[in-house]
This record gives sequence, C-alpha cells and structure tokens, in this order.
Amino acid sequence: MEKANMSGSVADEDSGGKQEAASQPDVHLEAYSQFTVGQKRSIVAMGSLASFFSPLSSSIYLPALTTIAHALHISTSQVNLTVTTYLIMQGVAPMFIAGFSDTAGRRPAYIICFTVYLAANLGLALQNSYAALLVLRCLQSAGSSGTVAMANGLVGDMITSSERGSYIAFASIGSMLGPSLSPIIGGLLSQYTNWHWIFWFLLIFGGVFFLILGLFLPETCRKVVGDGSIPPPALNNSISDVIRHRKRKEKGLAPDPGKEAEVRKNYSLRFPSPIPTMKVVLDIETSVILITTGLLFAGFYAVMTGASTSFHEIYHFNDIQAALMYLPIGGGGVVSAFTTGKIVDWNYRRHAKRAGLPVVKNVRTDISNFNIERARLEVALPLYYISNLAMLAYGWMLGHKVNLAAPVILLFIAGWALIGTNQVLNALMVDLWPGKSATATAANNLFRCELGAAASAAISPMVSAMGNGWAYTTLALVSIAVSPCLWLTAHYGIKCRQKRNRKEEEKLSRDQG
Repeated sequence: MEKANMSGSVADEDSGGKQEAASQPDVHLEAYSQFTVGQKRSIVAMGSLASFFSPLSSSIYLPALTTIAHALHISTSQVNLTVTTYLIMQGVAPMFIAGFSDTAGRRPAYIICFTVYLAANLGLALQNSYAALLVLRCLQSAGSSGTVAMANGLVGDMITSSERGSYIAFASIGSMLGPSLSPIIGGLLSQYTNWHWIFWFLLIFGGVFFLILGLFLPETCRKVVGDGSIPPPALNNSISDVIRHRKRKEKGLAPDPGKEAEVRKNYSLRFPSPIPTMKVVLDIETSVILITTGLLFAGFYAVMTGASTSFHEIYHFNDIQAALMYLPIGGGGVVSAFTTGKIVDWNYRRHAKRAGLPVVKNVRTDISNFNIERARLEVALPLYYISNLAMLAYGWMLGHKVNLAAPVILLFIAGWALIGTNQVLNALMVDLWPGKSATATAANNLFRCELGAAASAAISPMVSAMGNGWAYTTLALVSIAVSPCLWLTAHYGIKCRQKRNRKEEEKLSRDQG
C-alpha cells in the first residue's frame, strides 16, 4: 500500500460512481524524492534508452532471416524458431531480475543485464552454427529484456501517482521505437554487409551505452537510497552519486543516521528469483489486467510479424520499403508519449479533486481509499477499443489491396492507441504495487511476450487459412471479448486491492510479533 505523507481520510466512491469530498487533510510537505526535476528526466531518459535494446535486438534480426537460413543451410521454420524462443525468453527472464532490482538496487541489475547481453552479442557475431545461434539468441534476450521492467522501476522510485502518467510515457519511448526503427537498421545492415554485422553493431552500440550508464546512472531504488538522500553502498555507487552527495554535504544536507539505518534493513543481495513476480501474477486484480494487456499485445505482435510478408506479397515491396512500413507504428507511439501521459495525469487530478484528495507535486498521498483503477482505466479503455478496431480494419484493408495510404494511417492509429493503452496500464501496475514497480512490470512483460510469441507463430497459418481480414478480426474480437474484465476492475478493483493490503499488513504484524 502506498504510505501516506498526507493525513486524513478520503471517501470512497458510492455505487453511482460519485465521491464525497473528504475534509481537507493536513499536508506534510515531505518530498517523495530528493532528485530534481532535471535529474528525474535524465534518469528516466537513460532508462528508456536502456529499454530500447530489447525490442531492437528482437526486430533488427527479422530482415536477415532468409539470409541467415541460406548461410547456415537451415530451413525457414528453423530460423523462425530463433525468433519464437527469443520472445519466450523475453517474457521469462525479467521475472528473475526485476525482483532482484527491487531489493538489491537498479544499478547491480543493469550491470548483470548488460554483461550477459554484450557477451551474447560477441558470441553471435563470431558463431556460424544453428545450435549456437539458437542458444545465444536466448542468452541475448535474457540480458536485454530485464531493462524494460527496470525503466518503469526508475519511475516508481522517484515519481508520485499524480505525475506518473507523463513519466511512464517517456519511459516507454525506447521500447516503442525499437520495433519501428530496428527493421530498417537490420535491413540496411543485411543488405550492405555480412549478417554477422547485425550483432557487431549491437555489441558496439550496447557497449558504448553501458559505459555511459555504468558511470553516470545514479541508484534510485528506495530500499537502497530511500528518497535519494541516503548514499548508496559501494556496489550501487556511480560518479553522479558521488558528486550529488558531496554537494548535498557542502550544503549541510547530511543523511539522517536513523533514516539510513532503517533503509539499510531493506537492502539485500539475493540470487535472482521468479517468486516475487509470481506473487504479482497470482493476484486476482492484477491477473485480469495482465490477461487483457497480453491479448492486446498479441494482436500487436501479429501485425509486426505479418507486416513484412504482407507488404512484400500485396504491394511487391523490397526489404527496405517493407521495413519503412514499421515507421507509422513508431510515429504513433511517439505522439502517444506526448499526449496520453498528460491526459492520464489530468484525469488523476480530476478524480482526486472530487475525492478531496490533495495533489502536491513530489509529495506522496495515501491512495488506499482512492479508486486509482477507475482514474486510470477511464483513459485506457477508449484507447483499448480504438487499437483493436484499427487492427481489425487494417486486416481488411490488406485483404482488399486498397491504396497504400489507408494501411499506413491505420498502423499509425494502432500504434498511437496501443502504446497509449500500454502506458496507462503500466502506470496502474506501478500504482497497485508500490515498492515493487519493476516486479509488476516484469509480470506485465511475461503475459505480453508469451501471448505475443503465440500470436507471432500463429498469424502466418491464420492468414493462409482465413485471409488477412478474418485473421486480424479474430485476434481483435478475442481481445475485445475479455475487455469487460477491465470494466469490472474499474468498479471493484479497489476492494480487491484493499483486501490484499489488509492481508499484507496482517502478515507483517505476525512476522514482527
């Protein structure tokens, strides 16, 4: 439960959806985070770029599949298996590293991820066998995929619920641009160089970024540095941490010994385990959100996987032209980052005002009796339906081979709505699991990637058997069919959250007693 820095009660919504304004609470202006606005933006931007490597490594590989199959003397289905296994590992691996990062800190987790990732890229650049390709692609996925969960973890460390929508939108930009830009980069590399250069490029790019991240990314995990005023342990330290705490000391802002001792009690270096993520997955309210998000992204992955083949066959595009068709999706995602986040934060403030809940920047409020589910889902649900309808229409446009402008516009709309939905639901997941933001995002990633892997494998046979129109219609209707679960969450989710919080508090009391 998100602990209160503001006292007072907040009236819950009645059955009619209205809220009674609570008496004006006393406000204790204790800052949630000691990082400045500029520092927060820089940290989130670095986390967003780190998350770029997971989808980049996945999609950069797609234009070279035929070339690799010929070079290694394997079938197309065999080389496609390396794509499926990558997606499966992309969902599973964050379950281990996310829980570790929530207790041991973000920096050690990033160091583990990038060390594994760079080692895998070096091996992929040097190998010439199918077995090595299959194993090392799984290792590459395991290294890069944890960065997506930790981008939202950084936001949860520093940003309160009232501002979370905008920051999570920017934290998502890296993972949004990856699927759009990487096929173009991969197409250029495979067309003008040896296919091994795809992995040399990833090794060089990843190595340069890791050097910058390792030197300058500060530790933000609240179980390690609290609100940012506590100096991190040596393993979690960076140059920026040393400089920042030296300046704070010069200003007479020495860390409180009692506060530092309290924070250190929560700090632990344990072997990465999937158990924290599974606890999130098994929560009823959370699982409903995960399933609906996963089915929505199944359609997204189906569009991404089938787009290259569709534009080749229907519009007779070459590899570079087909790769350019991913840009509208990325463009829609970027527009969404600049629009959806602001709408999410506006709707939070609107509901908070009706509930008598004060909104003060960088001051955390108690949302245990506030229907955060409804405030978020009022924005997410319209976007959810728009993205599904855009995907459905896209399939029929391809089936009738209409003017190219039509599928391009629909891809832009689908990218805008789908990424917007993902941003809102990511913000809600962080709200529901304060202190476990990376773990909650890892649970989200598990459903997205596993259902996405299934859809990616199924879309080609579906198109062959049903045609583009009915194939994408089927995926959209399945996704829409489960959407009433989100409506129920908007109305009854708060009760599930309160029940879970009571159980956690009772368990904590028993353990302490």
